[in-house]
Amino acid sequence: MSERHEPTEVTREQAEEAVRVLLRWSGEDPSREGLLDTPKRVVKAYKDWFSGYAIDPGEYLRRTFEEVAGYDEMVVLRDIEFESHCEHHMAPIIGRAHVGYLPTNRVVGISKLARVVDAYARRFQVQEKLTAQIAQCIQDNLHPAGVAVVVDASHECMTTRGVHKRGVSMITSQMLGAFRDDARTRSEFLQFIGIRGAGR
Repeated sequence: MSERHEPTEVTREQAEEAVRVLLRWSGEDPSREGLLDTPKRVVKAYKDWFSGYAIDPGEYLRRTFEEVAGYDEMVVLRDIEFESHCEHHMAPIIGRAHVGYLPTNRVVGISKLARVVDAYARRFQVQEKLTAQIAQCIQDNLHPAGVAVVVDASHECMTTRGVHKRGVSMITSQMLGAFRDDARTRSEFLQFIGIRGAGR
C-alpha cells in the first residue's frame, strides 16, 4: 500500500511566509539582504526533498521482465544512497539501503528498486517505517518468494541536537517470506551486503 496523502491546499506564497515567520522567531530579520531570497530557496528545496508524496512507488515495479531463463536465485541491490527527513524534528536522515528479493517468474529493472527507496525516503519518515514500506511495496507488486531490506542511516536529530552523538548509525531490517523463514537465505543476503555472522 502506498499511503498517499492528499495535500492540503497551501500556496507557495503561504509557504514562503511560513519560512519568514520561522526566521523572525529565531531572532533574524527576513528583510535583510542575505535572507531576502531564503524563503523562495527553502520552499524550492522542500519541493525536492518531499517529492515522494506525489509518487506511487508501486508504479515503478509494474513493468517487469519474464524472459529470465528460469532464474530464481537472489537479486540484491546494495548501497542505495538516500536522504530523508525525520518526522519528529524535520532533520536529515542520511543513509544507505540494501534490497534483495527472490523472484518467482519475473524480475524488475534494478534502477526501479532504487526509485522505490527514493520515493519513500522523500517523505517525512522514521527509519523503521521507511524500511517496512520499501519491503512491503516490493512484496505487494512483484509477489516474490521473499524480500529483504536493510537500512543503515545516521540521524541528524541525534548528531546535531539533543545528545550530540556523532558517528552513530542505526540499522533496521525487514525480512519477508523466505528471508524470514529460512536462516540460510537470510544469512546469504546479509553476506552479500557485507554483514557477516548475522542472522544465525
